[in-house]
Amino acid sequence: MEQREGSPWVWVRVALVLFVLAWILGPHELRDGVPILVVFLIALGLEVHFLVGALRGSPRRPPDRGPQEIDRDRYGFEREPDADELDDDEDWGEPAPYAAPIRRFALGLGMIAALVGAIWILEGRTGWSSVPGDRRAEAVARFSDEASRLAEKPVSIRCDEARDYVGAVQHADGVAIVGGDLAILTPEICHDLYRVAFDGEVTGSRTGRAIAVLAHEAWHLRGVGDEATTECYALQSGVELGIRLGLSEGTARQLMRQQLTENALRGAGSIEYRITSDCRDGGRLDLDPGDAGFP
Repeated sequence: MEQREGSPWVWVRVALVLFVLAWILGPHELRDGVPILVVFLIALGLEVHFLVGALRGSPRRPPDRGPQEIDRDRYGFEREPDADELDDDEDWGEPAPYAAPIRRFALGLGMIAALVGAIWILEGRTGWSSVPGDRRAEAVARFSDEASRLAEKPVSIRCDEARDYVGAVQHADGVAIVGGDLAILTPEICHDLYRVAFDGEVTGSRTGRAIAVLAHEAWHLRGVGDEATTECYALQSGVELGIRLGLSEGTARQLMRQQLTENALRGAGSIEYRITSDCRDGGRLDLDPGDAGFP
């Protein structure tokens, strides 16, 4: 019975570990769609729920496995003293009824703390925070210059290292006030931009997404408010932006066309970003109708 009661704990913890590993090693879309802080809060809530349930359901006294009254009458067993008749010092070896649930709860907390530590170490060595401070400052200045060219005015880019504005808080890769002069990007987007601009690394769709996000927020700063229109302009401007960041024209155009395709596949939660039929070669939102290439 004990093993049957403990098995849900085992499988929940195994599932949690597997999901965190998938979050670390899996696609960028998973990290965008599921903030890891939410996962750990859910895990903590489950641990507390299981603990409370186990404590409420714990028996207050162990079952009597000795001879029952009918056995004594039939086979002549001598009557054993009731538990209430035993001296207190004879019960010292009986385990407390709450010991096992509390041990499992402590084990769960330890596992959650270990996963948090693993992600913290991984991000510190491989993410945006692993880039030296002077290089980060140089990169942010470069991103600001590129955004200023698209916005046609001086603007600034900030990487939200504390995650106070984007990511888990607002569930967005970037945020900007329409017509303002500041855009805030997630550390992941900043790191992908850094990798392509300073290390020449292209990571497929992640690189294309980072370029599109920077261009998207720059168009907001320029004064375009409609999300679908902004996204259409961003994918077109992303070609030139990618070239300035070090990509070949063919690679930059391929990445933006991939983003154009992925835009149509996004779920209902991103419906306001979905481009319309006007976003096409020769369409109303075509920034360069004379160029046959789109975007």
